[in-house]
Amino acid sequence: MRTAFTMNKLVIKKTVDKTYSGTAADFLSEQSGRSKGKVKDAMNKGAVWIQKSGGKMRRLRKASAAVNPGDRLEMYYDEQLLSRKPPEAVCLHENDHYSVWHKPSGLMSQGTKYGDHCSILRQAELFFTPRREVFPVHRLDREVPGVMLIAHSRKSAAALSMIFQKKKIEKEYRGEVIGNLHQQGYSGKIELPLDGKPAVTDFNILSYDQERNVSMAKVLIKTGRYHQIRRHFHMIGHPVLGDPRYGRGNKNSDGIKLSAVALRFRCPFRKKRVEYSSLPA
Repeated sequence: MRTAFTMNKLVIKKTVDKTYSGTAADFLSEQSGRSKGKVKDAMNKGAVWIQKSGGKMRRLRKASAAVNPGDRLEMYYDEQLLSRKPPEAVCLHENDHYSVWHKPSGLMSQGTKYGDHCSILRQAELFFTPRREVFPVHRLDREVPGVMLIAHSRKSAAALSMIFQKKKIEKEYRGEVIGNLHQQGYSGKIELPLDGKPAVTDFNILSYDQERNVSMAKVLIKTGRYHQIRRHFHMIGHPVLGDPRYGRGNKNSDGIKLSAVALRFRCPFRKKRVEYSSLPA
C-alpha cells in the first residue's frame, strides 16, 4: 500500500481491507483527503483504476461502484492536468470498422495513468451514440495536429495495425523547417538511424520564404520511429519551426509547424484504395 504526495500531484495505491464497506469514491476521498466531488471528477476523467481479485487493472469511472475487501484501487491525481480543457477533435469520416479524425495540436493520442480526458481516444468514445468501442491504431505526438484512424473493434484494430506494421500505408505530412532546403535540391531523403533502428524520411520542397528563412516541405515517412520527422530534420540542421524539443533558433509562439495531412492505403474492408486528408479539396 502506498500514498505519495508531490506538490499538486497525489498517487494512491491501496488494497481495500476486510473492515471497509462503501463506494470507491468514499474510499478514495478518505484515503486522499480530497473532497468527494474532486474524486468523482478524477474518476470521470480516467485517473482512477481498480483491480478485482484475479482480474486486470482497468479504469473505474463510476463513483457509486461498491468496493470489496481485496480490491486494489489506484488514483493518479494531478490537479493541473485534471483542470485542463482539451481542444476538440473533428470526425472526418466514419464507417462500421473505423473512424477518421483530425486531431488538433495539444490533444494526446491516448491517455495515461493520470487520465484520458485530454486524449482523442476518449473524445471518440464519447462522440458516438450509442457508444462504440475505441482502439488505437497509431499515434501522433501531442504537439502535432493531423489525421488519425481509430478502430471500433478488436478485429478492425488488428487489420489496420497490420497495414502500419507492414508499411503499406502512406503517411503524408506538411512542415515548415528553418533554412533553405532548395540548397539541397527540390527533393531529398534522410536515412539516418534512430534509436539503433533504420529510419527513412522523404521530402519535397514546396516553397521557400527568404524573408523568414523558412522552407515548406511535403514529407513522407517510410518508418514510424519516435519523433522521426522532428529528429531527422534537426539532425540535418533544418529543425521544424516551433518545435519545443528539437533545434535552436526555431522557437515561435504559434506552436510547432508540422501536421499529418493525409493517410492513403488499401482498405482491408472495402478492398479498395482510400485516402483521408485534412487538406482543402
